[in-house]
This record gives sequence, structure tokens and C-alpha cells, in this order.
Amino acid sequence: MSSFIYRYPPLQPGILVKRYKRFFADIQLECGEIITAHCPNTGPMTDVSTPGSPVQVSRSDNPKRKLSYTWEMIQVQEKGMENSNITENRGTWVGINTGLPNRAIKLLLEQQLIPELADSYSKISTEVVYGSQRKSRVDFLLTGDEWQLPIYLEVKNVTWCAGSTALFPDTVTTRGQKHLRELQELIPQARSVMLYFINRSDCDRFAPGDRADPLYGKLLREAVAAGVEVLPCRFNVTPEGIRYLGLAKFE
Repeated sequence: MSSFIYRYPPLQPGILVKRYKRFFADIQLECGEIITAHCPNTGPMTDVSTPGSPVQVSRSDNPKRKLSYTWEMIQVQEKGMENSNITENRGTWVGINTGLPNRAIKLLLEQQLIPELADSYSKISTEVVYGSQRKSRVDFLLTGDEWQLPIYLEVKNVTWCAGSTALFPDTVTTRGQKHLRELQELIPQARSVMLYFINRSDCDRFAPGDRADPLYGKLLREAVAAGVEVLPCRFNVTPEGIRYLGLAKFE
């Protein structure tokens, strides 16, 4: 697929000075001005928050916002060039805004552009309450004709990698563990799908991040054995927009 599924608003380039207190990033714009941008990623951002890296930010004119700028993506070095000057290496853009994957996936779903799910639903619902205790919300519930099983779809943003293998999670996630258990409980009355949004184009494989959360890896493999479907979706991220590249190989 060559066309953008999502287009960014006009972005401004800069250099990351530092990320701190999870929600803040100091960034030097091309004009030399240092601004504080909102960091829309509360995770550890393993290997995608290196000071001195090229970044892109968006700007909002909303007067109610405390910070006008939002950090959208970072450029990481190509594999095998870790010791080169980062400003001389074009590298790979990695999307770090965790609010974007669900928006992009909804656009794909609306156009039936995920072959593994296409023609299996006609209605898309978001943030639907589910689980044995009715205390969780699934990102998407896809429903169709009476003879079609409902599809419960959870989306996870992936930015960490080892070589060409994308990894999730990059830290212990009790919430993610809970999602795996709840999705497994839905089978066989429904299709349960865990979709990993690989927010970078330099990975063609996917695996659980056992080094960061071995329990999550164990639960994911158990869930797959029980029938939970895994869709590691690859995306090409550029300052212009996001393209869907198809599935990575699940290992």
C-alpha cells in the first residue's frame, strides 16, 4: 500500500535536548529556540528518547493547552551505524505519540484494509466495556451478521526493537497482562485479536519483549495457543504521514 492512511499536520523539525517527568521534552527548533513540548508517551521509551536525535513536533493554537507543541516522532540511527554522527545519519523515523495508533487503525478498519479482518464485520464500536468483571474497555469491537463472530480488538503501540525484531512490551505491564487474560476468556464465543502497531519501518519481525516482562511473554504465548490472534502490523512513519506495510513475522 503506497498511499498514506494518516497525514500529519504541518510539523516542525528539531533536536531533542532531553525528555523528563514522562510528559515533557525540551526540543531545540531549527531557528535555535528551545521549546518544551508535550510528550504523549508515558512509557520508558527504550532507545527512542536519545538526546541529540532529530525529532518532529506539531503545534496547536488551542489557547486552553498548557503546551503548544507536541512531540510526534524521533529519528533513530540505522542498524550497524550506532557509532556514527547521528546528525549525519538519516535513520528511521519512529512515531512516539501513543494517541495515534488507534486513530490510524480505525481508518484502516473503516476501509476494510486489514485483509485478516476484512469482510468479517460491518460495524465498528470503540472503547466497549468487556471482561468477566466488566471493568475493562476493549479498543475496538467489530460486529457483522448474526453468523459472524464478534471481534474484540486490542491495539498496542510498539517502538522498541532488537535488530529487525520489534518487541512489546519494553517494561512490565500489568494492564497488558490483564488484557491478554481477558481476551483469552472470550474464546470461542468471539474472535480475540491483539494488534501490535509497529510504529517504525525497519522491523519485519515481532516477538514479545521477554527481557522487559517475561510474564507478558508467557501469557501471550498461552493466549495464542488458546486461539487469540496476533496481528503485528508494520507501518512506515514519515513527517508527511503514515503508510501501512502489512504484517511482520510473529516469532
